[in-house]
Amino acid sequence: MTQNPRQHQESVTVNASAEALYDLVSDVTRTGEWSPVCKTCWWDDEASAAQEGIWFTGRNEVPGRTWETRSQVVAAERGREFAWVVGGKYVRWGFTMAPAESGTILTERWEFLPEGIAMFKEKFGDKADAQIADRTQQALDGIPKTLAAIKQIAESVPAAQM
Repeated sequence: MTQNPRQHQESVTVNASAEALYDLVSDVTRTGEWSPVCKTCWWDDEASAAQEGIWFTGRNEVPGRTWETRSQVVAAERGREFAWVVGGKYVRWGFTMAPAESGTILTERWEFLPEGIAMFKEKFGDKADAQIADRTQQALDGIPKTLAAIKQIAESVPAAQM
């Protein structure tokens, strides 16, 4: 079976409840604590908790480049899944939680959607494939770093303080 080069997922077992992990990752205002690229996020519509359909903005930084994206929450099921789509149609990111023998299996998923590929081809022309490859590599490099940071935060802070 060939894996889609435009999607990737990795998992880590965290010694925390699925609900505690959901509460952590669904608080987009904390994203900068674990993301190597997204340094800060805020809710766009005065929202204070994740709900399907609401939007948030994230500020991303890599060497030589800073940009903002708006994302729409597409899954908000406490203790099971939190996911969003950048631009409402370009790239889907998300976390799922599943029971483990000791704690919870936290999985981060990323998928470059067809409309995102099309937008990059329109925006970057002949340089689109290189730009897509660069963004894909950022995701592949970032996911294990993100999961490791979330695991460290979740396991080092008493649940009542997360």
